[in-house]
Amino acid sequence: MHRLARLTLPLAGIVLAIAARPGAAEPVRQSFEILTGAADGSHFPVGERIARVISHPPGLARCETQPVCAPPGVIVSARTSQGSVANILAVNAGVVASGLAQAPLVADAIRGRGAFRKPGPQTHIRVMADLFPEAVRLVVRPGIGGVPGLRGRRVAVGAAGTGSEAIATAVLAACGVRAGAILRQTAEAGLLRDNKADALFLLGDAPPPVADLVARGGARLVAIDGKLRRRLIARVPGLEADTIVAVRGGGIATVGADTLWIVGDAAPAATVYGIVRALYDPANRGMLAPGARPVPDIRLGTIAGLGTLPLHPGAARFYREAGMIGPR
Repeated sequence: MHRLARLTLPLAGIVLAIAARPGAAEPVRQSFEILTGAADGSHFPVGERIARVISHPPGLARCETQPVCAPPGVIVSARTSQGSVANILAVNAGVVASGLAQAPLVADAIRGRGAFRKPGPQTHIRVMADLFPEAVRLVVRPGIGGVPGLRGRRVAVGAAGTGSEAIATAVLAACGVRAGAILRQTAEAGLLRDNKADALFLLGDAPPPVADLVARGGARLVAIDGKLRRRLIARVPGLEADTIVAVRGGGIATVGADTLWIVGDAAPAATVYGIVRALYDPANRGMLAPGARPVPDIRLGTIAGLGTLPLHPGAARFYREAGMIGPR
């Protein structure tokens, strides 16, 4: 599995500088925000944990005694958002420093496809890090077969503008399935239990109520495999083969997408380099591992799957030093 905002002021949104107190030796404070997702989703806690681990406010002992944090004065903070599409648009426009988005949406944004056909190519987007993979889960009511069985059914794909919605739509299109109704809302167990939907698309771990419904036989997971999976991977850049570990052992074939940390191209290279270095510093592993998934999955791996996506120069410097990419 692969691992791998512009205000009206110069360099603002990327790094909002607040002058240090006159005569003080402390560094200039710099705000670096991360747009994540809904407050009750899985990505907002990711942003919060990253911010807690790598922020470097003046006087923080763990950052002053060893170089394990972002550059001095950089304060990272997480913000809620409407999802990956909104994050990409805001970062590209320079409204905010950075954001989280799934690889297929970033690929579409750079090329001006899919959800970005109307606004056009988002040319200021750069990749900082490939944080973690998220598997696509297709949960259906009993009696419904594979993906073709969704024809004419009510399918909840996730809220509009989210990675779940974009990838679910791609799955249905690749299979030539026309659903009876597309429900652009959060995929919840109650939709199946109360007969308000026939199927749910989820990206990442299933919420406990959905997992419990599956465990009790009130719903089941459907594989995305064979020719359909190969067609999806060939058709949708950023999708890759994945497997869901079943409760009783074995696995269920599916597709997945990596969640990327993106930044605007005007972000200072030294700031981005320092942030990425801190994110993957081994000394910070102990602060990431105890978090709820997918936070523990943030670890330095390979960026081979990001070959078609532009890295920020500051990030490229880190990966080059780590031996993960070749010289310029």
